[in-house]
Amino acid sequence: MLKRHARAACTALAAAGLLLAGTGGATADPAPAVPSAAAALRTADAAPELLAAMQRDLGLTPTQAKARLAHEAEAGATAARLRDRLGAAFAGAWVEGADSALLTVATTRAADTAAIRATGARAKLVTRTLADLDGAKAALDRAAGPATPVRYVDPRSNTLVVEEAEEGAAARLLAATGTDAALVTVVRTAEAPRPLYDLRGGDAYYMNGSGRCSVGFPVTKGTVNGFATAGHCGRAGTTTTGFNQVAQGSFQASVFPGNDMAWVAANANWSPTPYVKGSGGANVQVAGSVLQPVGASVCRSGSTTGWHCGTIQQHNTSVTYPEGTISGVTRTTVCAEPGDSGGSYISGSQAQGVTSGGSGNCSSGGTTFFQPLNPILSAYGLTLKVSGSDPGPGPGPGEPEPGGTWKAGSVYAAGATVTYGGSTYRCIQGHQAQTGWEPPNVPALWQRV
Repeated sequence: MLKRHARAACTALAAAGLLLAGTGGATADPAPAVPSAAAALRTADAAPELLAAMQRDLGLTPTQAKARLAHEAEAGATAARLRDRLGAAFAGAWVEGADSALLTVATTRAADTAAIRATGARAKLVTRTLADLDGAKAALDRAAGPATPVRYVDPRSNTLVVEEAEEGAAARLLAATGTDAALVTVVRTAEAPRPLYDLRGGDAYYMNGSGRCSVGFPVTKGTVNGFATAGHCGRAGTTTTGFNQVAQGSFQASVFPGNDMAWVAANANWSPTPYVKGSGGANVQVAGSVLQPVGASVCRSGSTTGWHCGTIQQHNTSVTYPEGTISGVTRTTVCAEPGDSGGSYISGSQAQGVTSGGSGNCSSGGTTFFQPLNPILSAYGLTLKVSGSDPGPGPGPGEPEPGGTWKAGSVYAAGATVTYGGSTYRCIQGHQAQTGWEPPNVPALWQRV
């Protein structure tokens, strides 16, 4: 179990980072102080509006809400290091408890359990690897239709979950693909997810003077300002006006179905800010784009339904809408309604993604899916607008720049390798690099190899 107080968690996990570090490159010199994951992701700077929404929707006390964000940052870093260490035997990870103080990591190899427990996490021995279940899901995705609208891997049960909208649909899908039924849990659903069109969510924008969607996250591309949003809101060339009906810009690129991603270039009258619109119009700052683990808290901004929070249920989910299948989205317990499409999901100060679709509503509860932001940034060469970060000490007087292939502004996926200051590092949590997040400074994001 992770320690129940943020300071203790940081200390324990910093030690765990040393335990899990590669043995190559050891030195007698003491290592310079580096920030904990919670410090690097600036969980202490969470906006009051976000904390208040977490308390309301997740039933937390103020202390639990603050501790939860710190624990989730540390758990994400620990899970990422263990995934890197366990390799093919890794079978998923998730956090539990009101303040996310318990991290569980699953493996198919009994010999790994001691190393998992040494980090403060709980070890769970299972029979199927995450890669095995992802492979089975990919086969189902290619054959699925509206009768089996949602497929995802559930690490908690170590199964592949298929939601069916009509009796027998899942069995027919398994038979058609030759998938072993023992791998699958079937869940009956009365509602089919759909894209959330037409009304505004967060800061509204209008497409071709008619339908409305929501700004996801402000971005830049070179000297061009704009924002990321959902692909189903418009196609390349679709013109936009802002919440005030003033000419704003146009869609530069869009993908839907397949994914649900797009970006809009704005004219010179619009300036990007590092904020998400919170309760009552307050600004909630965005400091980065580190995707949080299963079980972590996440909040969504939308003018149709306001601020609502929930938890991340599964990553890499596939959803079949009437328009076609999208893959790689994240399933959440956050409610939404038509008009919240394209809007922002944020965990603490870390941007998570843009609203794609869902089912249910904010009166009776619902399920929503977001398109993760990092693939949008990477696909279109965009830079997320973030609040100011600590640039770090940098080279001393007369010292050369470290050099290497690492570059601020690049989007790195887990497993990517870079060089920096003569050493090689492997990315353990996907993110967009920024000044102050150089590999030696953020062991929550990079592992030296």
